Amino acid sequence: MKFEKKSLKFLEKYLNTSSPTGYEHRGQEIWMDYIRPYVDKIEVDHYGTCYGIINPEAEFKVVIEAHADEISWYVNYITDDGLIYVIRNGGSDQTIAPSKVVHIHGEKGIVKGVFGWPAIHTRANQNEPTPKIENIFIDCGAVTKKEVEDMGIYVGCMITYPDEFFEMNDRYFVCRALDNRIGGFMIAEVARLLKENKKTIPFGLYITNSVQEEVGLYGADMIADTIKPNIAIVTDVTHDTTTPMIEKKKEGDQKCGDGPVVFFAPSIHHTIRELIIETAKNKKIPFQRAAASRSTGTDTDAFAHSNGGVPSALISLPLRYMHTTVEMVSKEDVGNVIRLIYETLLKITPEMKLKYH
Repeated sequence: MKFEKKSLKFLEKYLNTSSPTGYEHRGQEIWMDYIRPYVDKIEVDHYGTCYGIINPEAEFKVVIEAHADEISWYVNYITDDGLIYVIRNGGSDQTIAPSKVVHIHGEKGIVKGVFGWPAIHTRANQNEPTPKIENIFIDCGAVTKKEVEDMGIYVGCMITYPDEFFEMNDRYFVCRALDNRIGGFMIAEVARLLKENKKTIPFGLYITNSVQEEVGLYGADMIADTIKPNIAIVTDVTHDTTTPMIEKKKEGDQKCGDGPVVFFAPSIHHTIRELIIETAKNKKIPFQRAAASRSTGTDTDAFAHSNGGVPSALISLPLRYMHTTVEMVSKEDVGNVIRLIYETLLKITPEMKLKYH
């Protein structure tokens, strides 16, 4: 699938805009502006989950969903000599923090800082220290707590990484927060294709970009109760397990470039999953399979367990280096996830048999 110039321009702008958990509004505004021409109506809930609706009057409702938030840090403690200690907002990885530049979102705007770390020369005669939440710190160039506060930095300020989007070897998209704003991009592209190809669907389609997934699937939990869908198809990322130091016996066997990953798990509805697999086979879209034992760990679980049970399925995108600033996904896989969701929607009807035998 070749991406439209306007689509890539949107993707770059969207990914480069910080949208940490609880503060997703800037990214959501960009996302809503992009999908507005392709939907009949846009809604936003109290916590910032956005959804565009096609056929809002239809009784039968189908959700395609991604999550909009990215991992980040909170300012937790400021020392008397102006150093900043942090706590996680989502699954932020302390081992990649040392020497990273950060943006501190203060009351007076963004302040640059760095995660400091002692020089290798000074660690020669001691056990090699490991980055931990207790010992990583941010230096913003201040020498007192008052100076930090004069910059507009207080406990509770959000901290993000500024690493920006690029394409690598004409094969990968690379950026922080591909988990999971690439999902928001993919569902937006599905809406665009439906509109530009003048496809008519016999149900209400809710293109949903949820907040607060990284801290507990909370946005999906709330919006599932608001929309009350009949079917939910969720897209998120999963691990490319061909990269070093990942155990395939534990994490499964998925690879960037080999296609979307269709999940098997208790929260996955058999009928919807088999419709996706049948569609992939019929349309010759490559796909992979993965299993999750208790839960998928994605918004699929929130939708599936809402409203007395919503038939739900998960189409994941293989990704390298999750929760780092250099997350990587295959451009070909991105196109194939878009195609798979699009073609599956064209097979759904309100008359589908959804109950188990």
